Amino acid sequence: MERIGIVGAGAWGTALATVVARSEVAVTLWAHEPAVAEGIEAARENVAYLPGVRLPPAVSATSDLARVADGDLILWVTPAQFVRPVLRGFSRFYRPGVPVLMCAKGIEEGTLSLMSEILARELPRAPIGILSGPTFAAEVARGLPTAITLACADPDLGRRLAAVLGGPAFRPYWSPDVAGAEVGGAVKNVLAIACGIVKGRGLGHNAQAALITRGVAEIARLAAVKGADPVSIMGLAGLGDLILTATSMQSRNFSLGVALGEGRTLAEVLGARRSVTEGVFTARAARELAARSGIEMPITAAVAAVLFDGADIDAAIADLLARPLRAEHD
Repeated sequence: MERIGIVGAGAWGTALATVVARSEVAVTLWAHEPAVAEGIEAARENVAYLPGVRLPPAVSATSDLARVADGDLILWVTPAQFVRPVLRGFSRFYRPGVPVLMCAKGIEEGTLSLMSEILARELPRAPIGILSGPTFAAEVARGLPTAITLACADPDLGRRLAAVLGGPAFRPYWSPDVAGAEVGGAVKNVLAIACGIVKGRGLGHNAQAALITRGVAEIARLAAVKGADPVSIMGLAGLGDLILTATSMQSRNFSLGVALGEGRTLAEVLGARRSVTEGVFTARAARELAARSGIEMPITAAVAAVLFDGADIDAAIADLLARPLRAEHD
């Protein structure tokens, strides 16, 4: 693979461009905002979304989707709620058979589709992979050690893509479990908001550890509905990503939860941000998907109620603590 296209020039898309360019592959990075693409070309830095990271000469930026479609591999890194509309614009340029590696994490509102399900619908002739795991873009771009799941139903393609992306400090581990990687990556953002609320409310480390652990159970229930292997939930795209996202202020979801727990409003927090906080949108979609599937996800439901239904945070916490005692692994 001599040319790679990356759709989405946020922090994560830009960080992945630095990873791929280290192997001297030509990278075309697509930005929705022409000003962002022009700024990258002029300054060799994505000042808007990943400041302080010098981009290699092999990276070029554009706001023309046709240029990205020339790649031998496409990395898809738009926010989850924009995956479908951008795919529809991209589809007329797509060359059948070129693999598309989905790097967005979330559940689409309205359709309740996972990202791979959207991709299969909009680009039915595309070989599909999922890249998901515990990654902060700034650390990846700085070349700090990172391990991540690369899920792909086709083992040959999965291993081939892992070889393309892998490097001394960036280690993709291949998995056949696409659904497990996607559900873990999506729901952990919701749980990170919950953990942030716990932190902001000063409820202590015990509560945060309990929330993470019970959150894993919620991920596992939804993953099972999607046909995932339970073992995957304990891997990088499940437990690994949850630990990272639910414990650090670098996480947009955790830091949003902290702000809510301290008494700020959702509109106030989001209004001060340029980057998307995926857990906000996924909370409502995951709650609806759980209800439709007949499974319990009480933490997810509580987060959605706080974000969208005007639920009082202390009342939502009290309701969780008042739930009937049960066997741990039910």
